[in-house]
Amino acid sequence: LFDFKIILGKNGVPVAENFRLEQSTIADMVQAGQVRVKTLYLSVDPYMRCRMNEDTGSDYLLSWQLSEVADGGGVGVVEESKHENFAKGDFVTSFTWPWQTVAILDGSVLQKLVPQLVNGRLSYFLGAAGITGLTALLGVREKGHVAVGANQTMVVSGAAGACGSLAGQIGRLEGCSRVVGIAGTDEKCSILVQEMGFDAAINYKKGNVAEQLRELCPGGVDVYFDNVGGDISDTVISQMNQNSHIILCGQISQYNKDVPYPPPLPPDTEKIQKERNITRERFLVLNYMDKYEASVLQLCQWIQAGKLKVR
Repeated sequence: LFDFKIILGKNGVPVAENFRLEQSTIADMVQAGQVRVKTLYLSVDPYMRCRMNEDTGSDYLLSWQLSEVADGGGVGVVEESKHENFAKGDFVTSFTWPWQTVAILDGSVLQKLVPQLVNGRLSYFLGAAGITGLTALLGVREKGHVAVGANQTMVVSGAAGACGSLAGQIGRLEGCSRVVGIAGTDEKCSILVQEMGFDAAINYKKGNVAEQLRELCPGGVDVYFDNVGGDISDTVISQMNQNSHIILCGQISQYNKDVPYPPPLPPDTEKIQKERNITRERFLVLNYMDKYEASVLQLCQWIQAGKLKVR
């Protein structure tokens, strides 16, 4: 089997030298309660940057350990089972899947998948019908205060990313009348508008973002799905309306810096937030696991109906 091992960092941008690829052998025997799985898909996610630090800065995330196999969301197929819930050929997933081609796992950490729910696209269980999609859906529903008929404008930063591209579409499905994305290339902006139904998209690397926002959101911003933090977020917040809402999903512009999460806003931006009574609360998708099943089914229904476009 091949596995990836991690070498911990603290600050700065991760580089190839932080990882190594090893070839090793796997145990012959599958014990009672275990299954042997072949890895089909692994999810590489922004939160993993935090796991490369000795302290993740979070009470729900453990650091990857030096020279141990990295892990995260994964999907695979059962090759041998000694667990009553799984049989050879079953497709399974786990949030703690090791980055190796073959693994022997405790059956208690696995969930069985139904490929038909995602039209056979198993990788969707790590994206649009997995934690990524749940984060977008529950973020909009729990922190966005979106209401049908309220004529709300939503702005999404990191809009062409796995979560942002779903969040904008879900904002529309939940009732927003206008959705504007912010992304980093013309191609991404084009995909957002032409394929994913955003009303408009701003390439933040071109032109004046504040001016473009004023033009595209003439009534101000009511809901901001924030994936990036930093200067982009300060610009959006400056144009948010009274009693509006920030969905604090991620702050990727800050992940390679030694700052607390969520990072504090600059004084001028914080003043706007307080004066306009803008909510900005971190949310953790794992706190809404009572809504997990119904939410995944909703995402799958939208995918099957073609209402949620996935790349």
